[in-house]
Amino acid sequence: MEIFTKQLNSIDLERGLVLPRDCNLERLQPFHGTIELSTIVESYAGTHLPDPVTIHCSTRSGKLEFTRGWRDIARDAGLKSGDTVTFYREVNGGAQYKMRVRNVG
Repeated sequence: MEIFTKQLNSIDLERGLVLPRDCNLERLQPFHGTIELSTIVESYAGTHLPDPVTIHCSTRSGKLEFTRGWRDIARDAGLKSGDTVTFYREVNGGAQYKMRVRNVG
């Protein structure tokens, strides 16, 4: 169940990933303020980062943003401006968050 897909820009990589306005927030578990989401990161080719990453999601200036944990993903996956990320929730007996990354280069 996809929550959002976003093509990255330099601000997403330097400051934090601001979630798109059209993201499907109903698929996130309800929260106020901040939430930490344990996330498995994989490429579209199917390779995974070795360990799940905990992403800190918070509201800043009225917008949802991935902060802590997101920069680790961007660095470890070699993400650059123009790359695409898809964040989704997979339900197999329990909720699991996953992020698929696609490098343009």
